[in-house]
Amino acid sequence: MAPSKTVAITDDLYSYILDHSTPPDEVQQDLIEQTHALGRTATMQIPPEQGTLLTLLTRLVAPRFAVEIGTFTGYSALAIARGLPDGGRLLCCDVSEEWTNVARQAWLKAGVTDRIELRIGPALETLDALPSHPHIDLAFVDANKDGYVAYWEALIPRMRPGGLVLADNVLYSGQVVDPARSGAAAEIHRFNEHVRADRRVESVLLPVADGLTLARVRDEA
Repeated sequence: MAPSKTVAITDDLYSYILDHSTPPDEVQQDLIEQTHALGRTATMQIPPEQGTLLTLLTRLVAPRFAVEIGTFTGYSALAIARGLPDGGRLLCCDVSEEWTNVARQAWLKAGVTDRIELRIGPALETLDALPSHPHIDLAFVDANKDGYVAYWEALIPRMRPGGLVLADNVLYSGQVVDPARSGAAAEIHRFNEHVRADRRVESVLLPVADGLTLARVRDEA
């Protein structure tokens, strides 16, 4: 194995990273603060640099149709919606009216409500109700960890060739390398193994925040 060149992220270095990245705008910053006020559940929100990355990746892919599984208070959806091309649409799947009400308010302030459709209910049911042919250009998965493999299997046949699937929390606070991993950490490890073995995609697991997998659907998938 080649030596790692990944740098340990100290608080000072993390501040440096944020200082040298495109910062959250006013609506995003308000949403960060509003979500932080929720307490421990605020940790479900993606960090600012990951939001910027989502916007950049969305601009690169230029999806006509994107899907998000797990919306919470809407920061990641806002980031994706900001990167959509004219006519691009984002379908958001979540089970919480309470949290997504916060999201709706932020989307309204940001002027992106016309690009987003929110469906409340089990995400797998929403995915299964979509057309079965390839029509999704971009997907972001950040929901219940025991559902990741099922979400993946529902998404991949519906992804256009060259489409991009992103999955969050794939390092799960580093617990994925613990031989005694259990619960959500074990589910994430199972998902990571599943992606690694899937020849329909080419993928990379990046040490961004809590781990982010990027998987491009092969042209022959």
